[in-house]
Amino acid sequence: METSSKRTRTVSWEDPFEVPRAAAGRSGLELLRDVFSGKLPPPPITATMGFRGVEVEDGLAVFEGEPGEHLYNPIGSVHGGFAMALLDSAMGCAIHTTLQAGERYTTLEVKTNFVRPITVDTGTVRCEGVVVHRGGTVATAEGKLFAVASGKLLAHGSTTCLIARSA
Repeated sequence: METSSKRTRTVSWEDPFEVPRAAAGRSGLELLRDVFSGKLPPPPITATMGFRGVEVEDGLAVFEGEPGEHLYNPIGSVHGGFAMALLDSAMGCAIHTTLQAGERYTTLEVKTNFVRPITVDTGTVRCEGVVVHRGGTVATAEGKLFAVASGKLLAHGSTTCLIARSA
């Protein structure tokens, strides 16, 4: 089987360790504000998958992305991993905004529900993550992924994260 035209995609990113180095002595919200504003580089996955952080406040993180052909799966739509990456990023960063200096987190569980297929025709998507609960060692968040043009819900999810003090 021959393809009609070959496509290429070049991805560039900055040092992924610059943000962790800048984290010392700063709250999660302070750090993420610098990432979202461009004072610190975004994580490489955003360039790889085609999304960006657009808003961050205490308990809230918002990302937007462009579903491109490079994200397609064999059934003719954008792979679910794109929606999951946006949800995981928005929900995780929402929790990250609640961290005090010296705290860190890791994801324990992510649950995703796919409501509608995503294609290149969907256009820009927006994912909002909101903290539901922030305890001393466990935090939870919910996220919703929408098509910007239509406002239709594409996917939603929840996460549970473990909060720990840095050693």
